[in-house]
Amino acid sequence: MSAGLNSDRDVNPGHPTTDKKLADFDPVKKPKRNKFAFACAILASVASILLGYDIGVMSGAKDYIQIDFKLSDLEVGLLVGTLNWYSLFGSAAAGVTSDWIGRRYTIVVAGAIFFVGALLMGFSTNYAFLMVARFVAGIGVGFALMIAPVYTAEVSPASSRGFLTSFPEVFINAGILLGYLSNYAFSKLPTNLGWRVMLGIGAIPSVFLALVVLAMPESPRWLVMQGRLGDARKVLDKTSDSKEESQQRLSDIKEAAGIPQDCNDDIVQVQKKSHGQGVWKELFIHPTRPVRHILICGIGIHFFQQASGIDAVVLYSTDIFKKAGITSSSHKLLATVAVGFTKTVFILVATFLLDRVGRRPLLLSSVGGMVLSLSALGFGLTMIDHSHEKLPWAVALSIAMVLAFVAFFSIGMGPIAWVYSSEIFPLRLRAQGTGIGVAINRVTSGVISTTFIMLYKAISIGGAFFLFAGIAAVAWVFFYACYPETRGRTLEDMEVLFGNLIGWRLVSRGGDLVAVVICVRTTNCSNLYSSGPEVRTISGNLWNA
Repeated sequence: MSAGLNSDRDVNPGHPTTDKKLADFDPVKKPKRNKFAFACAILASVASILLGYDIGVMSGAKDYIQIDFKLSDLEVGLLVGTLNWYSLFGSAAAGVTSDWIGRRYTIVVAGAIFFVGALLMGFSTNYAFLMVARFVAGIGVGFALMIAPVYTAEVSPASSRGFLTSFPEVFINAGILLGYLSNYAFSKLPTNLGWRVMLGIGAIPSVFLALVVLAMPESPRWLVMQGRLGDARKVLDKTSDSKEESQQRLSDIKEAAGIPQDCNDDIVQVQKKSHGQGVWKELFIHPTRPVRHILICGIGIHFFQQASGIDAVVLYSTDIFKKAGITSSSHKLLATVAVGFTKTVFILVATFLLDRVGRRPLLLSSVGGMVLSLSALGFGLTMIDHSHEKLPWAVALSIAMVLAFVAFFSIGMGPIAWVYSSEIFPLRLRAQGTGIGVAINRVTSGVISTTFIMLYKAISIGGAFFLFAGIAAVAWVFFYACYPETRGRTLEDMEVLFGNLIGWRLVSRGGDLVAVVICVRTTNCSNLYSSGPEVRTISGNLWNA
């Protein structure tokens, strides 16, 4: 066995053993990041600033709006949380729109709608007017949330897809930080003017978004679905790490779109289906085992991302810090800036780890840290609640655990929810499948952000965070049991990993062994090294056996 596997003659009889042939077995150096794909991911991800800014700015603006309009806690909860409900309409519409007019122009639509919503919020004269403006802005947010990760995943090469597809979450965090800074910057203005400036200035990113789209190419996968192979080939040549990878990506997309491999014309006829025809049936009524597994994973990761309480911490951070003993308004706003800064720093760290460490280890580590920090936060706040004197150690613990929680969230759960759900759905289901994930994300966020004040008044603020810790613990078990690693796989190769909800490990290992057999038969393992660390490890062990 050892001699056979180390002999080039045994592997491929009739070819002499040479240094060049032996070099083929060495690991291929990791290619440099594609700068054009990098730029496309950044430009598309600007759309995510819209949601982040609204979340961040509303955490401080709501206090001034409550004073100005004399609102009840329920009305404040509805004001904060209903944007997430409204965004459902946007994400649902974006799935259809992106298949109809393309990914790129759907981003323009997102920016235009949010621009109108931000201006309406800034000029609101009463609570009803403000709620209508929140509805319009929510539609724009829904469009942006759905389309940014889809576009980024579709233009990214497999070698850096995790890094690039995490950009939407990076920009959400950047938007949150900008919102917190806006709160602090305009907090000294008169009450009836300050919150209007905070909300209205959110129109600026949407104008920038509409302009930068002009520099972006269309998604190559959407171009293939329209029969525009020539245009798709040009985009793939620019966004791939090599000419060979570009050709392979085009071949995979053509196969997924049902276009014959020998069809190489610039414009080809593609069977036109009504937009979304059969997709909902395949997703919900007659799903195959892989599609059912993918759907459960796509929905589950978005549900647990929000159900573990991140929006409660971000939107109500001023309330949490008040409960922790910080009474000065300016000090509370400064503390929220620290939250935003922490989130932004750790999401940047996560972008560099996704393609090195992998989605699964990073996700499990992140959620484990969330469980611990939420439990400690619940303990600290409970001690403060039940003490008749100030407990400096409990105050320090609570503030530290808020920062620890957003750090653990941002280094794994935050970006991976968007990366994972945007890459696992097959091409024919990707727009609608990702839209469903966004819808679940926004519904869960809406429930949490709308009811958090009532929740902590019913079971105490410490009890609320113990509840979130329990939900995060359930999430850890769910992710451990059901989620395969996707690092290094092409988008068209994802379905191979899914189909057995609990026993996916056996399926994944089987696929890797097949890849090794192919490597042994062909004596050319260069393509194998793009398939992920699992294949490389098995292959390397066999060659050195």
